Amino acid sequence: MRLSQKQIILLISAALVITTLIAYEPIRHNDFVTYDDHSYIVNNPQVTSGLSWQSLGQAFTKPHFFMWHPLTTISHILDYQFFGPNPFGHHLVSVLFHIAVVLLLFWILKNITGTMWTSAFVAAVFALHPIQVESVAWAAERKTVLSGLFWLLTMATYIRYARQPGLGRYIVVLLVFGLCIMTKPVVVTLPLAMLLLDYWPLLRFATKGEPLERIGRPGFAEGLRRGKQRAGGEYQKVSAIRLIVEKIPLLAMSAFLSVMTFVAQKQGGVVPTLEKMPLDYRIANMFLSYIRYIGKMLWPSGLAVCYPHPRAVFSDAPVVMCAMLFIVLTVLSIYIGRRRRYVAVGWLWYVGTLVPVIGLVQSGAQAMANRYMYIPMLGLLIIIGWAIKDFIVKRPRIRIAATVMGVTVLLSLLILTRMQVKHWQNTLTLFDYTLKVTKDNPVAENSYGVVLFNEGRNEEAEQHLRSAIRMAPTFVTAIDNLAKLYLKEGRYNEALANFYEIIKHDEGTAEIYYNAATALSIQKEYDEAIKYFEKSLELGPNDPDTHKRMGITLLAAGKYERAIFHLKESLRIRSSQAEVYINLGSAYSYLDQYGPAMQNWKKALELKPDSADVLNNLGWLYATYEDATTENANKAIEYARRSCELTGYNDPVYLDTLGVAYAAAGKFEEAKAMAGKALIIATANGQEKITSEVEKRIKLYEAGQPYREK
Repeated sequence: MRLSQKQIILLISAALVITTLIAYEPIRHNDFVTYDDHSYIVNNPQVTSGLSWQSLGQAFTKPHFFMWHPLTTISHILDYQFFGPNPFGHHLVSVLFHIAVVLLLFWILKNITGTMWTSAFVAAVFALHPIQVESVAWAAERKTVLSGLFWLLTMATYIRYARQPGLGRYIVVLLVFGLCIMTKPVVVTLPLAMLLLDYWPLLRFATKGEPLERIGRPGFAEGLRRGKQRAGGEYQKVSAIRLIVEKIPLLAMSAFLSVMTFVAQKQGGVVPTLEKMPLDYRIANMFLSYIRYIGKMLWPSGLAVCYPHPRAVFSDAPVVMCAMLFIVLTVLSIYIGRRRRYVAVGWLWYVGTLVPVIGLVQSGAQAMANRYMYIPMLGLLIIIGWAIKDFIVKRPRIRIAATVMGVTVLLSLLILTRMQVKHWQNTLTLFDYTLKVTKDNPVAENSYGVVLFNEGRNEEAEQHLRSAIRMAPTFVTAIDNLAKLYLKEGRYNEALANFYEIIKHDEGTAEIYYNAATALSIQKEYDEAIKYFEKSLELGPNDPDTHKRMGITLLAAGKYERAIFHLKESLRIRSSQAEVYINLGSAYSYLDQYGPAMQNWKKALELKPDSADVLNNLGWLYATYEDATTENANKAIEYARRSCELTGYNDPVYLDTLGVAYAAAGKFEEAKAMAGKALIIATANGQEKITSEVEKRIKLYEAGQPYREK
C-alpha cells in the first residue's frame, strides 16, 4: 500500500520527535550547573518569587541578569512555578521547545521549497547535531531555543504575508516579531534574513518578464502572480526599495531591542571596553570564528562550553589565512548563487545572523560559543542539503548510497549528541571535559576551581584558581574567588591582598568591598572595615547583608547608635532575621535601653527558639534589670534553665545566669548550687574573669541578697 504525502509527512515528523527525544534522553540525569544557572534561575528572586503581577511587571521593566528578554524571563518563572528547583522539569521544557523548533523548521522548508526529503534531512541534522546541545541542555540558555521558536514563527507569518500581501497579515508579522524580540537579542538580524528569503525561495525579487525559476514550491509562484493580479495588473517585480521599506518597522523594533540590550549589559559591566578588548583583537577573532564555526559544524569534536579568546591580531598567520578563506567563500557563494540561489542565501544567512555575536561588539570574555550557532547553522545546512539534492537529481543511480550515508550521518550525530548531553550532567563534569578539550582556558580553570571549592576540595581549587590568574593576570573573577577561598580558610592577609589588587585597578564591586570589610572586621580592624562597608553600601545601598555586617562591626567598635541604624535598615530591606534582632537587642542593652533590648531578643527567639545566647540574655535581663517581682524572677529562671538544658549544663556563663535568676526569686540555696557548678567549670577552663564574678555573687547569695545590675 502506497502512503500518501500527508502520511509520509506525519511519519517524518514522528521520526524527528522520537530521534530528538532519544538523543536528549540523558538530560533527565542532569543537574543545574553553577555556570549562570544559579544566577539566572535557582538563586534569582526575579524567577523564584513565582508568577504574580509584580513578577510579570518586573520581567518587562527589570533586566534579567544583564539581559532584557521578558518572554524568556516569564518562561523561567513558569518553570519555577511548576517544577521549583527540580532541574528535570526545566530541562524537559527546553527539549520540548527544541522539538517544536525542529518540527516548525521542517514544515517551513517543505512548504516554501516543495522538497520534502531535503527539508527533512536539514531538520534532522539541526535536531541531532551536538553543537546544539549547549542551547538545549543548559537551563540558562532557554533564551536560545525560545528565540529559535519565535524566529521561525515570525518567518511563518511572513511567508503567509508574502503569498498574499495585506495590512492585516503584515500586522500579524509585526506582533509575532514583537514577541520574538522579547526572547533574545540575537533576533535583531531577522528582518535582514527576511530579505534573503525574498531572494530565495520566495522569489520576490523576480524581474518583469523574467521566467520564474522552478525553485520554489510548485504553484507558489503562480500564487504570487494571482495575488498581484488581485491587486490589479500583471505580475511585476517587487523592487528592492519596496522590500527594504517593508522591513523598516521591523528594523526599528530591532534597533529598540539593541538599545535595551546594550544598556542592560553596560550596566552589568559585561561589555568590555576597547581598552580591555582592542578593535584589532575583535576583527581578528571575527575571521577566526567564522571559519572555526564551520569546522565545529562539519567535525563536531571538542565542543566546549567556553572557548578562550585568542587575543590574536590581524597580522597573525592563522588570522590572515582565515580572512582570505572567508573572502574566497563569500565571493564563491555569491558567484554560484547567481545560478543556485540557495548558496548565496545560505552563506549570507550564516554570515549575517552571526554578526551580533561574532565579537565586534564583545559581550563576555569568550572567543565564540556553540549556542551562537543555533540559528546561523541553518544557512550552512541549507547549502549542504540543497547541494546534495542537486547532485543526486543528476545522478539517480547513487540515490540509495546517498540515503545510506545520510542515515549514517544522522545516527552518528545522535550518538555524539547523547555523549555531549552527558558532559552537562553537572558543573564538575562540564568543566572537567572543557579543560580536556581546550588549553590555556582561564574561564574554565576559574569555574572548575569554584566547583572544587564548593565541594570542600580547597587545595585542588586553589591550584586551578591560581592557573586561571597565571593565564589572565587581570582576571578579576578568579582573583576574587581565590580571595574568597583564603577568607574561608582564615588566611585573611592573603585574602585582603587579593581584594586590594582588584580595588587598585578600580574593579571593586559592592561584593568585593563587602568581603574585604568582613576580613578586616574579623581581624578587629574595625575603623578600616567600616570604611569598606561604607564603600560597599555606596555601590549597593539596598543590600541587607551589608547593612547587617556593618551594624555588627559598629557594635563591636562601640558605636551603638550607628549600629542600630544599620541593623534596622537590614530589617527594613529583609525582615525576619534572627541574627539582626539578636545584635539589635545587644546594641540597645549597651545603651541601657532594656525595653527595646528585650523586645528584639524576644523577636529573635520567635525565629530561633533554640538560641541559648538569646535565652541567656533574656534570663539575665529579667533577673537583674527588671523589677524584682516573682513573675519576672520566674521568667528569668525559665529562660536561663532552657539555655542550660540546650548546653548540657556545661557552660559557666549560662549556669551563672541561672544562679542569678534563682537568687532573684529568693531561692538562694539553688542559686549557690548553680554558682558552684559555674565556678568549678570556669576554674577548670581557666576563665578567670567569670571565676572572679561568680565568687562575688556567691557571697551575696550566702548573705541572702540577689544580684542586681543597678
